[in-house]
Amino acid sequence: MPHWTAPQFKTLCQPHAASLPNGVVYSANEGDGSISEITLSTGDVRTAQIVVLPHNVQISPDGKTLLAVGTSAAKTGGHGAHGGEGKAANDGNADSHSGSGASLLILNASNVEQVLQTLPSGSHPAHVVTSPDGSRAYITNSDSDRVSVVDINQKKIIAEIPTGSFPHGLRLSPDGQEIYVANVTDNTVSIIDTQSLKEAERVSVGKAPVQVAFTPDGKHVYVSLRDEDSVAIIDTSTRKVVKNVSVGRNPIQLYAAAGGSKMYVANQGSDSNPDDTVSVIDTKSQSVINTVVTGKGAHGVVASTDGGFIFITNTKDNTVSAIDTSTQDVVATYPVGPNPNGITYRSIR
Repeated sequence: MPHWTAPQFKTLCQPHAASLPNGVVYSANEGDGSISEITLSTGDVRTAQIVVLPHNVQISPDGKTLLAVGTSAAKTGGHGAHGGEGKAANDGNADSHSGSGASLLILNASNVEQVLQTLPSGSHPAHVVTSPDGSRAYITNSDSDRVSVVDINQKKIIAEIPTGSFPHGLRLSPDGQEIYVANVTDNTVSIIDTQSLKEAERVSVGKAPVQVAFTPDGKHVYVSLRDEDSVAIIDTSTRKVVKNVSVGRNPIQLYAAAGGSKMYVANQGSDSNPDDTVSVIDTKSQSVINTVVTGKGAHGVVASTDGGFIFITNTKDNTVSAIDTSTQDVVATYPVGPNPNGITYRSIR
């Protein structure tokens, strides 16, 4: 059964607590199969063990449930490195219903140790996003080169959509019509039509795309290129790369904030030489305007609902950093579970 650890407390800048939004941040701690819950109003951090090694978490549109994907905590290895190291050998037709111990957990967002549903995820789930109404979950399966579509009400996989090689990060367009998927090992982004549930196009972007992020107006998609230390920008009307922006070492996740005027890119670096920076791109000029130092192995990125704060998981420091988007200052750092990767935000109204 999952259980909570004793509450912890944030370690930096307590006077800034009142300025933080009234919300909760969740980190997926792949190192020990846990989820940490940060209550921003108090700075309390609680960590719950779950039955998978979560690589990614996603709050539902209504804020009532938390989706977590990963392989069984009883097995070793977890999701593994980005980019296909250790990828299972297959011809692209692997059975994603196979018994790998992987699953999609639906958790009570107000009580994360409560598992509401355990659903199929495909055999090697990496990231998950939901449809705008929360009825469907879209999950990248890195070993079988496809996106699994889970009908949460029917409790089953209803479609499996072929993509490029080693699909990893994915995001839904603001209008809900398309999903962009980063395919790490064939240097492309798949564009999936959410009505037909088919790949509409595949765009070449550069070396080792790991994650994508839409601007709020849906006009551009930013793609982290881990092996080029850069970000490609796709014009969604033409589905072509229009610019490439140099950032820090080995960028992983990225997210728009501050009303869409800025894109935040977490630079993880390597295992032997982790980076600790976040590159801030001005989305109008499409250039880097600032670099923020967070913690070692900067990885996951999410924004508060109002865009006033960005939250970063630091995989090598086992922390989450909060950045004020008006000043670009780190205003708080929270201790979480080991090897935090994915991160998501829930507003409390």
